Amino acid sequence: MISCQDNKNINTLLPDPLQAGWKGEKVCEVLEDNAKIRVLKCSFAPSVGHEQHQHVPHFGYTLAGSEFEITENNRSRQVDVPTGTYFAKDETTTHHIVNIGNRSAQFLIIEYK
Repeated sequence: MISCQDNKNINTLLPDPLQAGWKGEKVCEVLEDNAKIRVLKCSFAPSVGHEQHQHVPHFGYTLAGSEFEITENNRSRQVDVPTGTYFAKDETTTHHIVNIGNRSAQFLIIEYK
């Protein structure tokens, strides 16, 4: 299980995962949006990332994994994210990621409303 870090100083001006993209291109699409949840599918080819954004409480599942550089709270780390990995957060979080691996990656993000 992988976890995004909490950020106690959430910037409400940051985009959500759907609004954020990479160099002007969207990386996420909506699969479902109803009164209880919003489901996003986010795809990252090698060298593609997700600009700084914030997540509401959510659950995520890795459909196709790769290696990522994750920046949270001004600290970067490299992480291998295998296919089938899941993660969850009960609080709003912020981060910036880049696929530094040589494989395309894809995630399902299920946001609670």
